[in-house]
Amino acid sequence: MAEVLVLGAGMVGIGTALALQARGHAVTLVDRREPGRETSYGNAGLIQREAVEPYAIPRELPTLWRYLTGQSNDVTYHLRDVFRFAPALWSYFRASATPRHRAIARTYAQLIARSTDDHAPLIAAADAEGLIRRAGFYQVYREARAFDGATREAERLRQTYGVASRLLDGAALMVEEPALRKSLAGAVHWTDSWSTNDPAALVEAYVRLFQARGGRLVTGDAAGLERQGNVWRVPGDGGAFEAAAAVVALGPWSPDLLARFGYRVPMVWKRGYHRHFEHPTPLNRPLMDVANGVVLSSMQQGLRMTTGAEIVARGGSINPRQLERGRAAAREILELGEPVEAQPWFGHRPCMPDMLPVVGAAPLHPGLWFNFGHGHQGLTLGPTTGELLAELFDGEDSALAQALSPARRLPAAA
Repeated sequence: MAEVLVLGAGMVGIGTALALQARGHAVTLVDRREPGRETSYGNAGLIQREAVEPYAIPRELPTLWRYLTGQSNDVTYHLRDVFRFAPALWSYFRASATPRHRAIARTYAQLIARSTDDHAPLIAAADAEGLIRRAGFYQVYREARAFDGATREAERLRQTYGVASRLLDGAALMVEEPALRKSLAGAVHWTDSWSTNDPAALVEAYVRLFQARGGRLVTGDAAGLERQGNVWRVPGDGGAFEAAAAVVALGPWSPDLLARFGYRVPMVWKRGYHRHFEHPTPLNRPLMDVANGVVLSSMQQGLRMTTGAEIVARGGSINPRQLERGRAAAREILELGEPVEAQPWFGHRPCMPDMLPVVGAAPLHPGLWFNFGHGHQGLTLGPTTGELLAELFDGEDSALAQALSPARRLPAAA
């Protein structure tokens, strides 16, 4: 049995802590605030069993032109930050070329295929069934041409990966979703995906399970991580916490910490916003309005609208344009009330240029481990990459784990 510090109490961190704990290790989970209140809090609440191919940068000139000219609500950007991230974005663009993306997707699909299976026992053990809907979600299309293209794409994913879906025309969709007040061209219903009506509460339920099994949750400053002899230490409330091993599961903050130890992490931060609105008729399933780049999900706090990506530095000013566009579009198809919060929430998705999470042992420091870079799928993949890391921690290797290895993918700083 080893003593382990897991830094970061989001979905990735608690997934890692539970997996290590299940193998008999003594785990201390460290965060600066309450569990699940950073990146894990802000997503659309989807456990995306259908997301077998990671989000690539489009390479079609018309799509790129829409991004550059601000015509698309999927992606917005701050020009100064695009230049700042240029090397990582260029690597991301190159990795998005069809041959490389297909190779990456073969690895990524193996992770996604495990996602709901790895969540299921934790949901049951944590008594969190009331937070979960196993009903899939819709991608809805306003125009027939776009729906026709989505139909072909759904069939491709079925043939290539076995992803299940069903197609609905506008009339059938309105029957299944009484909240809709306008008929659309159609929808793809991804039937195997799950959703939660409170992502933070799901993380908290997993943390309570971890504590009930003997795990320790503490308040500490991961940025103060240091190595003293054979021990890793972090400062915290009431003193320092120590262990023979430490796992960095800090999502978008991981590069800051690891730069001190000589690692250059070429991360792209994709900011996302959400806001809750009053709505009289809840949705039966989350709904992605593809034409307007937002996901609408009925949460315990109200109807959550989650945006696409904004390429911006973490300290960049707030730009609510995507939410404002999404709100106007949503009002065309739903009865949407006033915002619940005074201000929108925002956070940053930690995306690696090759679109794969970084999981495994640090190449330069014994006892240091990495589990970050999940991009849009931290909620989906936290338990899965936690299991992979725990296997590696106990000396069990696999081809899948090797594909995520830090030693192969992170250049050491000069």
